[in-house]
Amino acid sequence: MSNFNYLCHQYAQIVNGKANVKHEVCSVEINRNLHVTIQGRPSHSVLHAGISFESLDSKGDALNLGEVVLLEEELQPFVNVLVRNHLIISAIHNHWIFTNPNILYIHFQSVEPPLTFAQKVAEAFSVLKH
Repeated sequence: MSNFNYLCHQYAQIVNGKANVKHEVCSVEINRNLHVTIQGRPSHSVLHAGISFESLDSKGDALNLGEVVLLEEELQPFVNVLVRNHLIISAIHNHWIFTNPNILYIHFQSVEPPLTFAQKVAEAFSVLKH
């Protein structure tokens, strides 16, 4: 296993996710156990949560990106942890209308060691309900 692949698996393990490496990008899918309907129909495809890193430099810093679907009541506690951990919040928005419950997506990012970013994300996940 290459150093990059090993680092990716460590990254995934911190957030209890599933790692995938493609084109020197480490992507980690994180399960959100939410039950959501859109226009009255059950949907599992909208429950995206994931982090990634790429552009790893010789000092060990990388571009880290995250996107997580949140329930409305989870938004403020999650944001509080991201802000406290000095992560950049780049967007909070909805993807879909007529969802039940209401869901929002948050995007966040940093340039730092990937495992540091993953630890910050794991801390933010600890405030979520599901």
